Amino acid sequence: MNVEVSQGDARQLPYSDESFDAAYLVAVLGEIPDQHAALRELRRVLKPHGRLVVGELLGDPHMVPDKTLRRRAAAAGLCLERRGGPRFGYFGVFRRAPHGARA
Repeated sequence: MNVEVSQGDARQLPYSDESFDAAYLVAVLGEIPDQHAALRELRRVLKPHGRLVVGELLGDPHMVPDKTLRRRAAAAGLCLERRGGPRFGYFGVFRRAPHGARA
């Protein structure tokens, strides 16, 4: 497994298109001022069969509700593959929607 930690602005990622197999955000999406831009950027850097995992927890003052995340992800070109988790939180697994397809 090749994992490298780096810090940057999620709204403008310094990576090439289709360069990641996976990305994950746990209790962080609500902290990003422009979530739409961040989700578009994450879609851009994911490989065609890449996955994005977003986890949210009840009690986080910036929690992104499931329905809101689904709507924003779809607008960014991401399709929900599956959702899991207990009542106090959830994980959503998203994949890239093909260009031109509605998520």
